[in-house]
Amino acid sequence: MKEYLLGKKPLQMDILLIKKTKEIPIQKSIGRIFRKHNIIEYKSPVDYLSINDFYKVYAYACLYQSDTDKINEIDPETLTITFVCSRFPQKLCQHLTEVRGIAVENIGGGIYYLKGDPFPIQLLITPELSGEENYWIQNLRTDLKAGSEIRSLVARYENHKHSKDYEAVMDLITRANWEEMEVERKMCDALKELLSEELHAENTRGKSEGISLAKQVFKLSAQGFQPTAIAEKCNISLEQVNEILE
Repeated sequence: MKEYLLGKKPLQMDILLIKKTKEIPIQKSIGRIFRKHNIIEYKSPVDYLSINDFYKVYAYACLYQSDTDKINEIDPETLTITFVCSRFPQKLCQHLTEVRGIAVENIGGGIYYLKGDPFPIQLLITPELSGEENYWIQNLRTDLKAGSEIRSLVARYENHKHSKDYEAVMDLITRANWEEMEVERKMCDALKELLSEELHAENTRGKSEGISLAKQVFKLSAQGFQPTAIAEKCNISLEQVNEILE
């Protein structure tokens, strides 16, 4: 018997895992399906949810359940899967219906339940979601427009700008819509302040990372590592190593 690698890359995925506390009820419609362990796959607005994407996330859910110290430590009945995307995945849903016997039920407000699988699964189509209830999810996209849309976003953020959670979301939205943000910045004092803070934070992060990298390079050099080995260990170019050591 021979062993075969099942993939070309190590097992890793960009997914979000939310663990729900039993005592805390979730009022939002997108969270009504949630149980204790909730796996969420978010597709960017320029991407789509493919058949392969579905099976990769489904496989991850199975691995997450099974990769534990004890047998059935994570009850499969406490797992859910959520897919968040900007377009309805017509080909995927057709495949699931014809091949897996899974029914796609439109719950309303951009929420679709995939029924017929042991795991509760839902699709969230962001443009169809309630703008009031799911405002921030709706704005996790790359096509925001300068004007009232961005001004409304900034106004809402002003009320939460001291929250780390809101700060992280706003940072992501700003990066994804930088050009339109720049256009609006010229006309909006609040956005000028916001982007100024963003640039300051970016510069601070950059300096901190640069200092940390330089320390690592000097440490490896002092230990006798050659520049080529240092470049490989630090995941930077040989030119960058030589520049730091000069």
